Amino acid sequence: MISDVAAVIFGGVGFTTAKECDSKIIKTPYGNVTAYFIRMNGADVAIIPRHAGAEEHMPPHMINYRANVWAVRELGAKRIISTNSVGTMKDHSIGSFVLLDDFVDFTKSRVSSFFDTETVHVDMMEPYCPEIKGCLADSLERKGIDYSEGTYVCTEGPRFETRAEITMMKQFGDVVGMTGVPEVILAKELELCYASICTVTNCACGLGTGKLTVDEVVDALRGAQGALMGVVSDAISNLPDDRECDCGDATVGARV
Repeated sequence: MISDVAAVIFGGVGFTTAKECDSKIIKTPYGNVTAYFIRMNGADVAIIPRHAGAEEHMPPHMINYRANVWAVRELGAKRIISTNSVGTMKDHSIGSFVLLDDFVDFTKSRVSSFFDTETVHVDMMEPYCPEIKGCLADSLERKGIDYSEGTYVCTEGPRFETRAEITMMKQFGDVVGMTGVPEVILAKELELCYASICTVTNCACGLGTGKLTVDEVVDALRGAQGALMGVVSDAISNLPDDRECDCGDATVGARV
């Protein structure tokens, strides 16, 4: 176990900061994970690019989510800040930020639990850590950056959603993406704090003016990355030393 890691950032598409940092292979029961280390406002932070390394890009339905989340435990960290790219199903501006407060799971084939040999029903009344989310919100407000809160709909990928799917899903949520689940569930099972800050990169299928391309997603992410890193860094520096949320008790009373 590596100690003194204040938080772990899960980096998504277009997240390039990790390429210039020192790295270490973290061994887990589910496979190896590459973690990169950086100092942010005096805090030691690890970055795990969820799509693997700089020279490859693991599609969302093939990501080893259990290994990534377990690696946080091996690092001795208790907090995860997830950065996600999303399409808007409402009226968010491209490049704006959304803090998640709930999710709807439309994935199909992902392993979404560590508990294969016992039954553990973790409560998901508050899936995202209010403590981290509060620090992210405070940081956005201090910097004068507009943001919103909302419900995340997760799809299997790697294809984009159909118009009919978006018509249905926008009744349930505000933004749509492919990587936020099962991360949030797995983090809860390990009693880790997990919060997500999403960058709106595009309008969801049928809500924009034309064909959705990866290029526009990446361009929007690159344009927002500087502000995103500033917000995350500021939020980490303002986290209390000791957790004051209930995330550490997530499995209490959950076992059958």
